[in-house]
Amino acid sequence: MESALDYWSAKALLEWQVELGATEALSEAPIDRYSLQPSAPQKTASNKSRTPEPAVEKPKPVDPVAVARKAAQAASSLPALKEAIAGFEHCGLKRGARNLVFSDGQAGANVMVIGEAPGRDEDLQGKPFVGRAGQMLDRMLTAIGLSRSENVYITNVLPWRPPQNRDPQAEEIAMMMPFLERHVALAQPDFLVLMGNISCQAVLGKRGITRLRGNWDQAWGKPVMPMFHPAFLLRQPHQKRQAWADLLELKARLNRARPTKETN
Repeated sequence: MESALDYWSAKALLEWQVELGATEALSEAPIDRYSLQPSAPQKTASNKSRTPEPAVEKPKPVDPVAVARKAAQAASSLPALKEAIAGFEHCGLKRGARNLVFSDGQAGANVMVIGEAPGRDEDLQGKPFVGRAGQMLDRMLTAIGLSRSENVYITNVLPWRPPQNRDPQAEEIAMMMPFLERHVALAQPDFLVLMGNISCQAVLGKRGITRLRGNWDQAWGKPVMPMFHPAFLLRQPHQKRQAWADLLELKARLNRARPTKETN
């Protein structure tokens, strides 16, 4: 004689099986699912009467380089260019930086120094080359009669500090290059000095500062001198001899270009 379970007893047994780890309820007899016929989906009145929803156009992807180029070309002065860079929202570095690092020194100077990207001190003060590497740069310039307070203008490839001072990424450099090119055009230097590998990669499309340094090149219609970055010289002081030779070459070029200008 079969005993029928009441609801609460059956529920208690099921909960007990779940606690034991049972995850599925199976029938006592196996089912041959290969012999089952697939059931066709049932058409309902709502399906028949439903009208297709209009396709939503996906927004076209934004080209940050094109946006930067348009904004840079619209800037007719250095203050306008700084404002255009500050309003550029497509570089993720901006969201993690404290300050925009635009420039320092004398706009219109015949020498324009282009560094790589701001570090911690530059990010705090909003000026390029103000930390230990900046102090080294000032000593290098002073040695050949130059200074940012009189006849040198300074900027960076990137205006915002990369996290943990990592190297700039290729897409970050690409989207900021229209601003840098416009910066050079508005500052109107006679000579460009590229400090380090990143600057050479951005402006010249070349890497290998040990091979490039000390050899004149051309970019944007201007003579370019690649040099070791001052931060590199702080780590590798034995390379200062080569840096001194490059500075003397820059000084000689300045003297040939403007012989009446005192550079001693």
